[in-house]
Amino acid sequence: MKHYRTDEENPQAKVQKSTGFFWQAINVLGELLIAFAVICILYIVWQLWWTGVQAEHAQVAVRTSVSWTNPNKGNNTKIAMRQSGEPPVEGKVKVGELLARAYVPRFGNQWERNIIEGSTVQILNRLGLGHYEGTQLPGQIGNFAVAGHREGYGQALIDVDKLVPGDPIIIRTKNYWFVYRYTTHKIVTPDHTEVIAPNPENPDKEPVKRMITLTTCEPKYATPIYRWISYGEFDYWAKVSDGIPKELSTVDESGHVRFIN
Repeated sequence: MKHYRTDEENPQAKVQKSTGFFWQAINVLGELLIAFAVICILYIVWQLWWTGVQAEHAQVAVRTSVSWTNPNKGNNTKIAMRQSGEPPVEGKVKVGELLARAYVPRFGNQWERNIIEGSTVQILNRLGLGHYEGTQLPGQIGNFAVAGHREGYGQALIDVDKLVPGDPIIIRTKNYWFVYRYTTHKIVTPDHTEVIAPNPENPDKEPVKRMITLTTCEPKYATPIYRWISYGEFDYWAKVSDGIPKELSTVDESGHVRFIN
């Protein structure tokens, strides 16, 4: 009678069996890694694109719900006259309501964001930029402080690191334009709340400047353990009824002034 050796008696069979288990494990691991990669890609698409789509729709809905005039009047659009007197105070609204709109040409001609009163996560996720309650209004002496996301939800302030001194940061309320000029930035930890104080340069002293502060997360695309703080100082104000700021204008081939946005 022929005798068949068991695995213990047949080293070659034992090696083949072990090799089979090894490759099965490799295949399972590979499938798990592929599934994980797909999940990561879907998350990135959701975080960086879909949340932005939702935020844009929400901001458009807010803009269309208010009775603000359109600054672009076709062939009749004009450059608004610079006003050098005391800036008017306008924009006091309830939390969750539209306070102003922001334009930063350095971020692109089509960049426009709502500024909503309040800086809750819900406001920043859906409605654009948020105005820190208790900080000054546009044009006031002190600090008009605003917060926005660096990534996802429309990535309102993703390009703050591209600002250069002198860049205009333009705020529009219902009836007025307020033009600020970017000056500098700093990176701090979240506990440095003095960055939105009325006088962020000397928090213990009364404010003497009209400033704007943009706060966002740092670094980009990583755990936001710091805050990127951008400062600007007031330049001038103008009336919406007079036209648009020069900084937001272009001239077409026919010589007509156009709103860049």
